[in-house]
Amino acid sequence: MDKRTFVKGIALAGVGIPLSGNALTRWAGRFAEGSPQALASNEDFWTGVRGGYRLKPDYINLENGYYNILSEETLENHIRHLREVNYEGAYYMRTVQFDNKRAIAARLASLMGCTPEELVITRNTTESLDMIIGGIHWKEGDEAVMAEQDYGSMLQMFKQVGKRYGVVSKVLSVPNHPASDEELVNLYAGALSSRTRLLMVSHMINITGQILPVRKICDMAHARGVEVMVDGAHTVAHIQFSIPDLGCDYFGSSLHKWLSAPLGTGLLYVKKDRASSIWPLLAEPDMSLTGIGTLNHTGTLPVHSDLAIGDAVDYYLRLGPEKKEARLRYLQQYWTSKVRDLAHVVVNTPADPTRSCGIANVGIQGMPPAALAETLLKRYKIYTVAIDGAGVHGCRITPNVFTLPEELDVLAGALKELGAV
Repeated sequence: MDKRTFVKGIALAGVGIPLSGNALTRWAGRFAEGSPQALASNEDFWTGVRGGYRLKPDYINLENGYYNILSEETLENHIRHLREVNYEGAYYMRTVQFDNKRAIAARLASLMGCTPEELVITRNTTESLDMIIGGIHWKEGDEAVMAEQDYGSMLQMFKQVGKRYGVVSKVLSVPNHPASDEELVNLYAGALSSRTRLLMVSHMINITGQILPVRKICDMAHARGVEVMVDGAHTVAHIQFSIPDLGCDYFGSSLHKWLSAPLGTGLLYVKKDRASSIWPLLAEPDMSLTGIGTLNHTGTLPVHSDLAIGDAVDYYLRLGPEKKEARLRYLQQYWTSKVRDLAHVVVNTPADPTRSCGIANVGIQGMPPAALAETLLKRYKIYTVAIDGAGVHGCRITPNVFTLPEELDVLAGALKELGAV
């Protein structure tokens, strides 16, 4: 059997969960006994979950970190919301739109362990965090600390405020394989000075999947009078946590990633009483608003996508946060354990399971990442993305809950072949 036939075969595997609201609940109920860790390797369960997705059979999709496709259940609800908003037209937009959005935001706040007064729906992490970077009342000579492994859009925004206000960006480099939390905390501590206004840190580094000790970094920064902004693009509905437990002042995430909500949905958290110190991106027409609401005006939006966030939350909770996290970590450990010790194969993600979850990055010595990504797609029908910079040279591998070990075996086999050349 050639690789294309194999890929199509596993894409069609699965029992197929019917598109009813209680389908996943019923399916999960059949596997209620046992720990999430034990269920992480139960392929009967996850093949059933896979049946709730429509997957393109032409390639193995291992680039879910950019956009985690919607389950068919969530997708159908999204379309239903679009039809209803279109049916009601301006009546919907002028009457219940804002109440519905606040209700969905409150659900997100509950999921993230914060108050509704601290969280709003945005379009993505970039909008959320750039709003903070651009909204701080900077003075010439103020400093901001960040890492070269942070997301490019935010790094560019810091350059922009540097040109506009004279802000100095101090850029450090996070090691791919730190020896301890203390090494990382001390790295950030060493970059702070009396002029530092803001420290940005990734909860999970997007190019390697490394989870950073955010609470320890926040406590260190706050002890020095520095606010902390956390890029949580890849952690919401990926790993379990509460935003207040991180101890940060600002937090942003993209919900079209691991929550599998529609494209163009995100969140912004601002610690209580911090919102008044941020200039809004766009002026709010309702001048009576206070708090984080003043930061949430971006004009007319596809409100049906906001409504579908609630459906994505429902799906995530029915699947089970503990089960999802355990499965994603299992899948990453499954394939990285097969290649980590191979000659000429470089895994740019810590082996310690507490320092990563579903995302990992792998490279082949002497092979440019772009060439590796192209070869994986053309020769092995594996779709991923090349990362080449900031001390990381390889392809980011991001499976999802519908990914099967057999697909990761194809990846491991490909890496073994390419590393032996």
